[in-house]
Amino acid sequence: MLSKQRLIRAGVTVFLVAGLGACGTGGQGGSGGHGTVGSHSAEESAGDARPQQDGVSGLRADVRHVQKKTVKAERPHMVKKCDSATERVKHTKRSGRGKKKTWYTTERYQDCRKVRQGTESYRRVVRHERWCVQLDDVNGRAGKDHVWYGVTPATYHTALGKDEHAHLRFTPIRTGC
Repeated sequence: MLSKQRLIRAGVTVFLVAGLGACGTGGQGGSGGHGTVGSHSAEESAGDARPQQDGVSGLRADVRHVQKKTVKAERPHMVKKCDSATERVKHTKRSGRGKKKTWYTTERYQDCRKVRQGTESYRRVVRHERWCVQLDDVNGRAGKDHVWYGVTPATYHTALGKDEHAHLRFTPIRTGC
């Protein structure tokens, strides 16, 4: 009886998950033009703020490449330190007639841990590298000017090769620069 109830619960769970999954697609595979459901880039999954629309269009106003910035920093230098140790282990064996034989052995092992030993220098990243494009007349709205979008390096180089006020259409990684 218990396994029959488990099967019923599993069946209901499958139908609920399938139903909620169908509701959760939100028309991404429909008239959006991409045809893929749930496709995300590595930048999107890293927690960047993504604009509401899939793509933007407008007139190229400016492009900007922000270099990565690092500073010299120090952190503790950790080394692995191991000590030899022993442990007393109890062994028990039962014979066929109900008798029990017990004996002890001493086994050796390495007790290892990380300990601080001085400091080490490294380069800490304080600003990541970014590629940005500024648009005017975003999505055909004449009043929406000077809007920065973070883009991929390929989109940046495409925009860099275009003349100022050339029409651009791309999918930004994030809004702002």
